[in-house]
Amino acid sequence: MSFKAPMPASGGDFAPTPAGNFVGRCYSLIDLGTQITKSGEFAGKANHKIRIGFELFGETEDGTPMSINIDGKEMPLSIFKEYTLSMHEKSTLRKELGAWRGKQFADDEEAVNFDITKLVGAYAMVNIAHRTNDKGKVNANIANLSPLPSALKNAKPAPRNANVIFSLDEPNMDLFNSFSEWLQGRISEAPEWNKKTGKSNPLNLDSEPDPVDDNAPF
Repeated sequence: MSFKAPMPASGGDFAPTPAGNFVGRCYSLIDLGTQITKSGEFAGKANHKIRIGFELFGETEDGTPMSINIDGKEMPLSIFKEYTLSMHEKSTLRKELGAWRGKQFADDEEAVNFDITKLVGAYAMVNIAHRTNDKGKVNANIANLSPLPSALKNAKPAPRNANVIFSLDEPNMDLFNSFSEWLQGRISEAPEWNKKTGKSNPLNLDSEPDPVDDNAPF
């Protein structure tokens, strides 16, 4: 299945993932469909969103493993980031993919023809930063991505999580049913999902989404 980002026409109370720079492997790519931004300077804007997830390897500065016990099994911590599905030259997705690859896209044609499913299974250095919101809660965010150092390219940690790719073009219902209630809710808000399931469009969208602001691993 091919999954490409177009050019525009013109959770719960958990301890945050530790801050730092860690080896990560992209294992999750979820198509969220068109979503309404609910806060901030872009509140009310409608854009097609994707959610990319990394499993993290290594230890924190104090030697704590980047892992969590799930049903008696130690599994890597994960972190996720949402992007607008756009390869506009100013889009966050295009800029961060260029940083991750270690080279920017040569032109719009190369960018728009990039199949983002290639991200799944690719390794990166994932830089995580903490930010405190207006309610005093500390959130962990992916600050930036970069290529693995040469010394690590032949010593990558073994994958622990199964790869997950979910596209609203061809929704896998078994996969959808395995998602958390929160994630199912996000996806089901999208008009693309409602079109597939025959439900009405809860976003009341009357127009197209606004445009948004070698050695490569993929």
